[in-house]
Amino acid sequence: MTELNTSADIDYDPERDLDPEMHSYQLDPRLAKDCILLGQFSLCDLLLMNDANYPWFILVPRLADVTEIYHLSLENQQQLMLESSVLASNLADIFDADKMNVAALGNVVSQLHVHHVVRYQNDPAWPAPVWGHAAIKPYTQARIEALRERVNTLLIDCAEYQEAEYQELAP
Repeated sequence: MTELNTSADIDYDPERDLDPEMHSYQLDPRLAKDCILLGQFSLCDLLLMNDANYPWFILVPRLADVTEIYHLSLENQQQLMLESSVLASNLADIFDADKMNVAALGNVVSQLHVHHVVRYQNDPAWPAPVWGHAAIKPYTQARIEALRERVNTLLIDCAEYQEAEYQELAP
């Protein structure tokens, strides 16, 4: 196997590191509207997409003005990959997935975020992408709490994960 040259010239530019006093992290308004915060890894927020058609989770690095993985420092790229792998592995086990779809697209929301969608061969969109296939079906508050408990119980011992404070859905 070829060894990765970690000193390779990638597009990460330390000048992109923003002064947190001037550029604080804020979750994109669309993600805030469409998702429920479940918890936090050391780098990323863990969100649940409020669409009961699919178990759909999103990792968002808590860094200001980042739109691409290669904009992250090498250390943060590695941390994102670790958190994504831990999440995907646990979700595949929790939900007995046929396939995990993991992707960072950013065509609609430019803020860097990584989708983790549990897929089944009998889900409404299989084998096509989930976007725009079925009408969004919001979770009930009871179902959100059940998912929160299920996911947080498994992740609490993983990769410096902490569950978020309880959030009621807005009416």
